[in-house]
Amino acid sequence: MASKAFRIIKFIALLIIGFIAFIFVAAFIVSNEFETERSIVIDRPVDEVFDYILYLENQFNYSVWGAMDPDMRQEFRGMDGTVGFVSAWEGNEEVGSGEQEIIAIAEGERIDYELRFFEPFESTSYAFMSTESVSENKTRVTWGMWGICANIKSFYVVFYVPVGYRRVFWQSLPSLSGIALDSMTGEWPA
Repeated sequence: MASKAFRIIKFIALLIIGFIAFIFVAAFIVSNEFETERSIVIDRPVDEVFDYILYLENQFNYSVWGAMDPDMRQEFRGMDGTVGFVSAWEGNEEVGSGEQEIIAIAEGERIDYELRFFEPFESTSYAFMSTESVSENKTRVTWGMWGICANIKSFYVVFYVPVGYRRVFWQSLPSLSGIALDSMTGEWPA
């Protein structure tokens, strides 16, 4: 009887060791690059939509990150809507801390960002928001992100980040569209 119990314990231990070994091997085999993007069509002209998303301070009006921590501390450096502007944040465990910098602007078409995360893990990623006219009063907005996970957490981050950001984009883009639809005065909210 003791021999059977020992075999069961040995089997469970080997199973656990095998699972841990699988994670370590997969971390080195799986690409450490990630990429994700999502789009939505908004019932507003392309120039109005671009002029709104150009300003990083507006992102807190539609991004779910602001809702995850309403007490998040924010700091802005530079002139919003221009290359070099930085939006920094420090929030709860879910939001973490970091900063986002505008690194390129193609007027009326695309804004590129560098995101530097400090907590819960350190990394640098890149994001963009682009606009494309679908018709006179309809605009396709695409929000994307890509980066490289450079440490042993890669296995976790490579699988979590694309799924996590896809969810964030799916939740945030309808909020951006809702701001456009709720704006009865023809003005975007400040």
